[in-house]
Amino acid sequence: MSKSGYYEWLGRPESPRALRNKELTKVITKIHEESRGTYGWPRVHAELVLGLGEAVNHKRVARLMRQAGLQGVYRRKHRRGPAREATEDDLVNRQFTVDAPNTLWLTDITEHPTGEGKVYCAAVMDAWSRRIIGWSIGEQQTTDLVLDALGMAILRRNPAAGSTILHSDHGTQYTSWAFGKRLRDAGLLGSMGSIGDCYDNSMMESFWGSMQLELLDRRAWKTRNELANAIFEWIECWYNPKRRHSSIGMLSPIQFETRQTSPHHGG
Repeated sequence: MSKSGYYEWLGRPESPRALRNKELTKVITKIHEESRGTYGWPRVHAELVLGLGEAVNHKRVARLMRQAGLQGVYRRKHRRGPAREATEDDLVNRQFTVDAPNTLWLTDITEHPTGEGKVYCAAVMDAWSRRIIGWSIGEQQTTDLVLDALGMAILRRNPAAGSTILHSDHGTQYTSWAFGKRLRDAGLLGSMGSIGDCYDNSMMESFWGSMQLELLDRRAWKTRNELANAIFEWIECWYNPKRRHSSIGMLSPIQFETRQTSPHHGG
């Protein structure tokens, strides 16, 4: 190519597709930043299409993210606590799909270290929407920890007696007399999976995996209070209202509940 031809080529305006790719990359980068650097291309694509009304192919989004060096985070398993013999039958049998709120709740505990020692978090999820409806954070893995999380869920949802299954593992907190009494007093139906089988509470395992990768493992936590505040903010300001889930049509739990309970839904 001649020198004059090269400079003529340099001065040509960019093609419409190249300009569109530049603009999309800016938007994609902003979405990725607002997801706290956690979204891969499926959720970025969902935010573009469902959130912003952009007409764009998912392969294009994946390619632009790759070119920009953007990627999501990937999951690992979390640690388990001690277990005891079941005090409830398994009423779920790995069937976590339900058609209405307050049909099936799931509960579990996770832990994470800080410079001061471990922080424990108990949570209760409504399997219908994946929303965390109750949670509790403490310095010890006690029965009170799970009772506080359950109490928040009951207060928020006020389930009808005999209509809601609460499924847990065999952790000593869930097999305790106090926890069983709280279930009965609230009219909840207790359920437990088999010992040591993560698939018997896979939806909670998935939630913990997301929190582990998107929050807990991304930095070192100096104090328990610092981590407790971060967990609260992640659940109530990100996970419930904003984080998109593939299993509920790429909506957030609160968006899903709002749409499902809207008088115009399905009309």
